Amino acid sequence: RTELALKEIMSSGGAEDDIPQAERKTVTDFCYLLDKSKQLFNGLRDLPQYGQKQWQSYFGRTFDVYTKLWKFQQQHRQVLDSRYGLKRWQIGEIASKIGQLYYHYYLRTSETSYLNEAFSFYSAIRQRSYYSQVNKEDRPELVVKKLRYYARFIVVCLLLNKMDVVKDLVKELSDEIEDYTHRFNTEDQVEWNLVLQEVAAFIEADPVMVLNDDNTIVITSNRLSETGAPLLEQGMIVGQLALADALIIGNCNNQVKFSELTIDMFRMLQALEREPMNLASQMNKPGMQESTEKPARRENPHKYLLYKPTFSQLYTFLAASFKELPANSVLLIYLSATGVFPSGRSDSEGPYDFGGVLTNSNRDIINGDAIHKRNQSYKEMHCLHPGDLYPFTRKPLFIIVDSSNSVAYKNFTNLFGQPLVCLLSPTAYPKALQDQSQRGSLFTLFLNNPLMAFLFVSGLSSMRRGLWEKCQDYLRKINRDIAQLLTHSRSIDQSFLQFFGDEFLRLLLTRFIFCSATMRMHKIFRETRNYPESYPQLPRDETVENPHLQKHILELASILDVRNVFLENTLDDY
Repeated sequence: RTELALKEIMSSGGAEDDIPQAERKTVTDFCYLLDKSKQLFNGLRDLPQYGQKQWQSYFGRTFDVYTKLWKFQQQHRQVLDSRYGLKRWQIGEIASKIGQLYYHYYLRTSETSYLNEAFSFYSAIRQRSYYSQVNKEDRPELVVKKLRYYARFIVVCLLLNKMDVVKDLVKELSDEIEDYTHRFNTEDQVEWNLVLQEVAAFIEADPVMVLNDDNTIVITSNRLSETGAPLLEQGMIVGQLALADALIIGNCNNQVKFSELTIDMFRMLQALEREPMNLASQMNKPGMQESTEKPARRENPHKYLLYKPTFSQLYTFLAASFKELPANSVLLIYLSATGVFPSGRSDSEGPYDFGGVLTNSNRDIINGDAIHKRNQSYKEMHCLHPGDLYPFTRKPLFIIVDSSNSVAYKNFTNLFGQPLVCLLSPTAYPKALQDQSQRGSLFTLFLNNPLMAFLFVSGLSSMRRGLWEKCQDYLRKINRDIAQLLTHSRSIDQSFLQFFGDEFLRLLLTRFIFCSATMRMHKIFRETRNYPESYPQLPRDETVENPHLQKHILELASILDVRNVFLENTLDDY
């Protein structure tokens, strides 16, 4: 490629002798760095997606080459313009690749600060109009590069809750797609229009809007902040376990998604991350964290995001997480998936007799159904059964199941005596709420943004910022009281207390109890299947049906003027 580039220079810029040696070397060095960067970038695809150790040195080398390439084109722009014919879209491609590197580094490390770095490179492309000339060239593949850049930029902005930017990008992308399909008679028009529909549905998934006084929408973040989790107080005896790894699995039919993130996955991953820090203050570059100074705050748990995995994929990632789990650490498994129910009656009640949740099948589902009809004694193959998780209970395991068959996981047995908790969603919601399932599960919304979920079940669709902040303060008080109830309970299973020392798990547990108590007091949640459950069971009178907590929920409802949707006869003792 370098020789070809030099030949092009000769043909376009006159005889080879006319080109100064220094300029020729500049072009040669640029071509070498460009080739090397592409080679390394393409090699990233061959790295194993699981396992946290093997990829770091390769990523470090790729970053080094891209850093050199970026600085090199900045320092020698004039020579590269005149001798190499460097186009602005080619600079945009380099910046886009660096943005992708930072985004993938975020996926590998769960360190949200790398999202800010990806955002800054993607922003620069837009601000400097690097792709603006692409539409003048009669090359559809270049326009596709531009469209893909927009789609990637939108994902990063969604993850950073930059919804104003997302809306601008969606409008620009829509115009670009219209121009692209008008100019080139392409087959991928339907696919690009689907991208627009997906992101539009994703933006509108939140059921409640928080508004400023001028009616602009307030963007609320649901990552863990300094004041997020209730603090551990004197006298609270809890375990020292730390959440180190999480598998976030999404396999719901017909749920809003963008890229390979369902809205449930998106909400849960944010519940397992801290607010982003300024990257420059924390480290030099990816893979080169300074050993002399530790970051002021503990890092985020590592995550795997699995969209519609097969059983084999799910088990492979689960085994990798289990293998690399450090001592005194917890593995969290979050399952948001369609329920799979047993196909026949069974005399036994073992861990494979209650069904579970759906795993992806590459085979025809109709054919699979036909096999079951022929022989109902077989268990469902494309399903994660409770028994499939038994081997992993050799280490502390925290499971969240959001599914129409979540209760299958009530039938756990703690074989190895390690801390084990399952938080289980309702298996059905009152009819008035069921049509919202496409916009994400109510149970997961309670775990991610409990106030928004509370407003939604109370029939509210918008709220002023001042009242929202007042309610958030009151909710923090409720969380502190739930922490007191849980840690002072005399009959609670010790597993809950073992997990309560970790900030993320403490917040999930307090939100789970708030969710369960709210649903039990709500007038339209009247069937047992409308309530969340857990394994081991929580002592109801000390937690989810505690009169003190019920009084708090009614007070929150009074602040919002929605007390009429909750039952008051539970407070006869007060």
